[in-house]
Order: sequence, then structure tokens, then C-alpha cells
Amino acid sequence: MKTKSLKHELDTWYEKICTPDFIPFDPVQFPRMFSKREDIEIAAFLAATIAWGRRDLILRSANKMFTLMRQSPYDFILSGDYKKLKNNNIHRTFFESDLKYFCKGFEHCYAQYGNLEKLFSSASNIWEGIALFREEMAGANKGCYSKHISNPGAEDTNGSACKRLNLALRWLVRKGPVDLGLWKKIKPSSLFIPIDVHVARTARTLHLLDRNSNDKRAVIELTEKLREFCEEDPVKYDFALFGMGVEG
Repeated sequence: MKTKSLKHELDTWYEKICTPDFIPFDPVQFPRMFSKREDIEIAAFLAATIAWGRRDLILRSANKMFTLMRQSPYDFILSGDYKKLKNNNIHRTFFESDLKYFCKGFEHCYAQYGNLEKLFSSASNIWEGIALFREEMAGANKGCYSKHISNPGAEDTNGSACKRLNLALRWLVRKGPVDLGLWKKIKPSSLFIPIDVHVARTARTLHLLDRNSNDKRAVIELTEKLREFCEEDPVKYDFALFGMGVEG
């Protein structure tokens, strides 16, 4: 498919998928439940963290998680009530002990930075922001790293695609019918696409991605290709690739 017609196809799918009708079937609905900045940030990272597997199960698990937090994530953390969590399952390999890890990490990050936007915007790019977030969360938990916070690796390494972290960042940075656009210090042009198996498969079918591994380099390759279609907002096409993949 020629570049011009492919851009038209992607733009058409973006307009079709990225509508308010998308929200009730997606975990983005959870940060959208809140009005307080801190609640939105925490809900975005937690909902994105468990965003793998069947979507109906993700939504059910997220409901369970935010019910545990009494529908007020920031107050739940500040009150120290997270310390009472046991180790019941929340979603697949994510347990109450993992939620406790995140709560302790968030408590530290807010004490250090004031909000999560300041943490990420203090880094020189998104990958360094993710690495800093991972280090701060580990530092708050006696140096232990969580398997639920991916490691992007050094600049010249393959590293993880950090799909769920990039998804949370898309929600918080982009402004649109679905994404919240809460953060202003990071531009949509600096984001990277939250690549998963389905998005990657569609991208390869469309010859937008050559790399076989779904790692950090694949994310960079695909995002750079999408920049050719929309330099100021390349990750908007996450919606298009998702929609095209679902419809085959």
C-alpha cells in the first residue's frame, strides 16, 4: 500500500475507533472515574499495569482493585491503609502484595516529586522517565524490583517494550475523545506506541514494522514510521492498528 493511501487508511480507522464509545470497553475508563489529579495518575498506572489478557477480565479485576482502594486511590495510600492488604489475587499474576508494592512506591514518589508528571518530565526522554520511575518504585521497596514494572534497559540495549507503561503515558499525555491529556509538560510527539502482539502483527502486515521481536527497538521502529504520518502525535495510530487487528 502506498504511503499516502496507508495514511488515509490509518486516519480513517483512528476516527472510527477513537470515540467515546470506546471507553466503556477499555481500562481507560478507570482513570476517567476520578477528578483529583493524584487519583487519575495512580489509577492510570494501576489500570494499565493489569491491562493484559481478556478485556472483560481486565475490567472486572480493575473494579476489584479500586474497590479495595475504596474508590479513592490517593487517600488510600496516604492513610497507610494499603499496609493492611493481604495477598489475595487481583488479576492473573498480580496480587494484593503487588498492589502494596505499588502503593508504597507511589507514596514515596509523591513525597519526592509532588506528582508523577514531575517525575517523568524530569527525565530527558520517555525511556529515561520509565527507568527513573522503576528505580524510585524499587527504592521505596528496599531495592526490590517488581516484575510488573518493565525494564527499558540502557539506551543502546534491546530492553522491554514497556507496553503497559507506555499505555499509561498515552492516557495521561494525549488529549482526545479517549485519552485524558492531564499532563502538559510532556508532548504527545515524544510518546512511544504501547506495542502488544496484536498491534505488532497488524503493523507487520502493513509493512510498518520489520523487526520480529516485540521489544524496545520494535517500539522505536514502529513509532518512527508512524511519525511520518503524524509527526506531532504518532501514537494516535495505536487506535487504528488495534481496530484493524480486531477486524482482521
